[in-house]
Parts: sequence; structure tokens; C-alpha cells
Amino acid sequence: MAAPHSKHVYRDINALRGGKPELGDLALNDFHLVFRFPPESQAAADPSAAKKPKQVWFAFHVISQCTLKITPPSSGIPSSIRIQFRDFTYVSFNFSDSYEAKDAFDFIRTRTCKLGSIEKLLAFTYRPPPVEHKINGWDIYDPRAEFRRQGISDKSADLGWRISSINKDYEFSPTYPALLVVPSKISDNTLKYAGSFRSMKRIPTLTYLHPVNNCTITRSSQPLVGLRGNRSIQDERLVGACFSAATDSLGNPVAPAADTNPSSSHVDLSAESADRDLSLSETERMEDEMISGHPFFDEKTGKRLIYGAQQNNLIVDARPAINSYAMQAVGKGSENMDYYRFARKIFLNIDNIHVMRDSLDKVISAIKDADVSPFPPNQDLLAKSKWLKHISGILDGSSIIARQVGIQHSHALIHCSDGWDRTSQLCALSQLMLDPYYRTMEGFIVLVEKDWLSFGHMFGLRSAHLNHESWFTVDSDALAGSTVKPGESDGRVDALENAFASARRFFNKKESSAEAEAGAAVDEAKPAPKEACEGYATRLRDVSPVFHQFLDATYQLLRQHPTRFEFNERFLRRLLYHVYSCQYGTFLCNNERQRHEAKLRERTFSVWAYFLSRRQEFTNDQYDATIDDHTKGRERLLFPRVDEVRWWHQVFNRTDDEMNGTINASVTQAERVAAYQASSGLSDPSLSRSDSPNSQGHSPQPPSLPQHKSVLVGVESPHAALTPEARSTPPFQRSSSTGEVPSTLTALQDKISALSIAQNVQNVFGGRGGVPKNQNETLAGNRLGSLSGSRRSAENGADRELQSMGPASNGASLSSQD
Repeated sequence: MAAPHSKHVYRDINALRGGKPELGDLALNDFHLVFRFPPESQAAADPSAAKKPKQVWFAFHVISQCTLKITPPSSGIPSSIRIQFRDFTYVSFNFSDSYEAKDAFDFIRTRTCKLGSIEKLLAFTYRPPPVEHKINGWDIYDPRAEFRRQGISDKSADLGWRISSINKDYEFSPTYPALLVVPSKISDNTLKYAGSFRSMKRIPTLTYLHPVNNCTITRSSQPLVGLRGNRSIQDERLVGACFSAATDSLGNPVAPAADTNPSSSHVDLSAESADRDLSLSETERMEDEMISGHPFFDEKTGKRLIYGAQQNNLIVDARPAINSYAMQAVGKGSENMDYYRFARKIFLNIDNIHVMRDSLDKVISAIKDADVSPFPPNQDLLAKSKWLKHISGILDGSSIIARQVGIQHSHALIHCSDGWDRTSQLCALSQLMLDPYYRTMEGFIVLVEKDWLSFGHMFGLRSAHLNHESWFTVDSDALAGSTVKPGESDGRVDALENAFASARRFFNKKESSAEAEAGAAVDEAKPAPKEACEGYATRLRDVSPVFHQFLDATYQLLRQHPTRFEFNERFLRRLLYHVYSCQYGTFLCNNERQRHEAKLRERTFSVWAYFLSRRQEFTNDQYDATIDDHTKGRERLLFPRVDEVRWWHQVFNRTDDEMNGTINASVTQAERVAAYQASSGLSDPSLSRSDSPNSQGHSPQPPSLPQHKSVLVGVESPHAALTPEARSTPPFQRSSSTGEVPSTLTALQDKISALSIAQNVQNVFGGRGGVPKNQNETLAGNRLGSLSGSRRSAENGADRELQSMGPASNGASLSSQD
């Protein structure tokens, strides 16, 4: 990138990174902070000893926290600016002149969080080098070409699916793509009626058709069931058609298209062959048995009881079950399986965006001193973040879907709340496990374009491209020893003015401290630009590392299967950086419609040209493109080993030993103990398990390594029993019609006081045989006393999810939490 004209240059600045100081010059332009070292003063003093200058660029838009620390000259301590970047780079700049430090801080803050419009981002002025002009990254993804690759087009044989133009002008569902693939037997008129039953009109639509067995992955938002148990015949017909589109009128499967992906294998993986070639853990076997409703393996012999694929069409609700029930209080919820008798529903217990944001914040707290300290991260804080647990849960849920589609020959409909966060994670990762094409560089680009950008993941809000003023703080340590946020006035302004007259205007800004704590994106007293009011301004409650988690989960698959991916780890790391850099237009805005209206294709460049023009840098040297289902390690399908999830240490700019040393040491110890026990003839299997409470002679599993538990927490079917034989029903399996767990209405009544929505739903409960408030509280107390610890934790999450929603808005606001 050519160096633009610098607006401000500060000489002889000490930069600290990893506790190592470096003297140089700091230059600021409209979009970047550029640190050049050694400084010009050294070259002028001794030209013969001068080194060739180097420079490091930092993009303003990647800043996640910027703190100014001003100190009086008498203290002998230099004033400093400490900056945390969202690519987990941490650097501190020390200024001998406090006025210069304040001037630089004000300039960075103005160019970062006071833009007010996406048109002032770097992407609209950036001009890439000539090598990128040879590739038009905007043309890499063509939805018609991708679905034609899957076997669906107007000219190919009818596989039960058609391309609908119902959303060609984005009027039907503004957050959905213009091109939708829906069952051939469902008319656009039926789609319109079905749309009124789904949040944001995000109806069930196809994202993936398996080339071997024609099974599908469809996606949608949550249904608008509400407290009254609403239903939609059109939605039930649409979901039913999605699960039967690939069969003829007699129920026979339609033959795969002739032009299926040439890189795909066409060997049919039955459950038997899958068990032989793809070893399943005990947890995975339990998950499959829970979904099927009967055991696959004899508990005594361990032999398979059922051979061949056992189709169990699934509706996958990514949320904890109690959260979905709580959403009914605001007119939403989850499917009543009495009306969807052709499928079973599972809950995956994946937490919402608030939990994920808090988790990453704890990780940042563990590594935030990387600028001034050379020491490794705080392992206790890393463990408390539960980040690896969340990554494991997302991978586990995606693996369940991939096994059901690829091995059990089943269909899956996936949704969470609005269908653009957890849904995108599960859809994309399950396809990555199913289809080798998506493990190529171009295929992965298509996957991101299709399931993230096209289907409306809100990159603008989740990534906070317009930043936020609360991320810029002044630490007046020498005067009061506490942090002062912009706009706060607590009696120390006069002292600051006496020390620095130029700081007065900085502290004169009026902003309510309560509003700042609530994460308000703009000051309501000031009229924001029209564009910022239409969904672009940063709202702190909407920021969350959802796409980061997807890339982290992809890294886990790449690390565990290093020969199966064409791209390397650096490709994923640079992709995460450019999500935040705003250097390209690819990830700007929140959905396809907004990008179309902003004319990003015409006015900005695509990030994919950056990667494809540098293919050699991002290619995996170990990649083996051969697909052979009869050769171990070359199968079409791949699955994660969830108990081997590790920290993506490169993305946190740390070594493997710093992030994973404790975990690796514990695993090595456990392996040695297991080997010793095997050689000693110890037959008790419990002794060889690292997580066994009876195990002795080795260190316990470290807290940062999650003890894997299934993300599957509930299976719901319309029937009390699917087989005639008597069997015990596991505690988290329920029947919608028999009510083996409390009904939705009862559960909501029990939680009414805790959810603080009594006034909103009192009339509805009264019409359905509700109870007075005092009786209701008594019932809630009795029932809550019998809940397990995990159920209580889930209910706390449901409370938070509801409270974050605010007043019900019929799903019309982009602030809905996924």
C-alpha cells in the first residue's frame, strides 16, 4: 500500500510490544497509524550507522480499545496511548510531551468512532495494487452457478427444487438473498403466507443438496408461535416439502443429477460403513441413538444392532430449550412438533451472542498486557472464559447435522432465533464436513458468500465497523487513580485543566453515564446521520464474535485434518483481520440488500481478489485433493475430534506452549498413565479415563481443557414412542403430545415473575386459565426448586435473552438477538 500523506508526525516515540521497547516516529493519516523505526533523528546523527527504516501499519478500524494515560511532567513518567486491536495485537506508545499524546489520541478517536457513515470507511478510497486488478472478487460467487453445481437449475432434471424470484427486489424478506431455492411443489403464493409465520419472513429455504443421497440442509428463522400456540398450515406444508422434495410421488428417492460435483465421491456411506471407517466416540453414539429413538449398539457387546442408514429428519433449534420457550412471551418460539409429525426436533444448547461476547472479553483480559509484558497469558482467566467449550459445542452440533445428512440420509432444517448467527455457523460447518469442494480455497469463499453474506449475517453490527466512543478512555492515573470515560464529569476536570489547558474541550462533552453503560451507539441529543440511523451505527449489545468462532472452528478442523484443506491457517487469520479492517467492501453492511443499495460492487473492491492474487501465500503445502471413501484419511466426509479442541494460538499472537502448554502436558500425562496401566494389565476402563473421578496417579484435566459433553440437550417428537417395544425414555427426550416435561404455557407461567413480563402477558394468561400473581409465584418457586443445576443455568440465559430483546416488535427490528 502506498503511503498516503501523513496528517500528524510525532518524533522519537517509544513503542512497547511484548515488553520490548522500540524507538521510532509515529505518523497518522486518515485511516492508519504508521510506526517507523529507527527514527529519522538517529539517521541524522550518524548516517553511517543508520539502519534501513522499517514501518508497521495499524488500521484505525481494527481498534477495540484505546486508552490515553496523561501524567504531569513532574512525575517523570511519560504519557502514553495503549491500543488493543481486534486482531489481538497490543501496543503502547510513550510520549515525552503530554500535549502530543493528547493530540494523537484525539485524532485517532475522531477518525475511528466519529465517522457517522460507512462511506467514510477506508474501502471507499482504497485502491489495491495492480496484481489484484486482474481478479474481480465480486464474481467469485454466483448463486445460480453454485446451486447448478449442486444439481439445481432451470435446465437440469427436476430434483424437487426450484429457483424462486419472490425476493428479487428484497421486498418479501429484506434480510434474505434475492435468489431463493424452494421445493418445486410449493408456489410463491404459499411462500407469502408461510412468511408471515417466520421471524423477519426468513422462510425455510435450501442451502445445500447432498450430491450422493439428495438429502438437504435448509435454514430459516424461528416460527412466530407465541403464547397462544399459533400455527401455519402453509409453513407446515413448506417444511414437509423440504423434507420430501427429493422423492417422487411414490416416495422413491430421485436419482442424483448427472453434473454433480466432479470432486465428490459417490460412494454411499451407510451407517455400517461409517462406523467402520469413521470412528465415533461414546458421546457421538449416544447422540445418534437419542435422535433415532432406539439404541444402535448393544451395551454389553458393543456390536451394531441396526445396519444401514436410519433416516430421522431433523428440525435443529440451536438454542437452549428454555430460551426458545421464553421467546414465546414475545410472540416467537419453536415448532410444536404435533404439527410437524414428519420430523424430530433437537435443541443444541448453543449460547447467544451476549454469552459469546462475554467469553471473548475474558480471553482478552487474559492476554491484554501483551504490550508491556513478555509473560504468558493468565491461564485462570482463559479457563473462566469457556471459549474452548463454546467452540466444542458449535463443532459438536455441526457434526450431528453432518452425520444425519451424510450417514443417516436425513434432511435437516436449522434455525436459532433470527437465523443469521448460530444458524450460519451450523450450516457452514456442517457443509464443510460434508463436501470437499468447500475445503478448497474457491469453495470456502463460496461458502462464506452463501451462508454468511448472502443469508444476512450482520457483519456491520457484529463487527462494529463504525466503532464506539466508549472504547476510547482517558486514564488519569496520576491525578485520581481511576479511568475517566469521555463525557464524564466527576469534579476532576478542574485539576486536568490546570495540568493541561488543551484537555478542557475533551471533557466538556455531555453524555449520560447511564447511557454509556447501556452501550448506546449515538448520543440521542445529537442528530445522527441518516445512514447511521438505518442500521449501521454500532450498538454494543449487537457486537459479538460469531464469525470469529466459525473461523476458529474451521481452524480446529484444519489442525486435526491437515491434508484435507487447500488453504492454510494464515488464510483464516488474514480473513479475520479483513473482517474488521474495512479495507474492502466485502464485509460491510448487514445483508445483501444493504450492500446492493450502497453499490459496494461498483464503489469498492472485494477481499477475495486479495487472497486469490496471493494464492501461494495461503495454500496448504500438505493438501491432498484425492477423494476416496475406501482409503482412510481421504474420505469425502470428515468430522471433528471434539475432545482435541485447542486454542488457536496464532490468532492471539501467542505460541502454542503459551496457550496450550497446560493442556498438552495434561494429555501427555494421561497417555503415559494409560500406557502404563495397559502394560501392567489393569483392566478397569475407568482407570484409563483422564476425566474419571477414580483415576489416580496423574494430574487432573486442566480447567482450560473442556471435558466434552454433548451439545445435544433435548429431542422432541410428536409421538410418545416410535417403536412398539417398551423402553425407558432418557430424561432429556420428550414428546410434544404427551407432555413428559412441563408444557410451554406452564413453563412460562412458572417463569413469569423472573422474566419481568407479567404486565405484557397477564391478559393472555387470564384467557388461558392463568393463576393470580401470588399463586403463580408460588408455583414458580415449587417448580424451580426441583430444577437441575443445568436447567437453572439455561433459564438464566433465557432471562438474559429476553431482557436484551426489549419490547416485542414482531421481529421487525435488526436488533433482535440471535
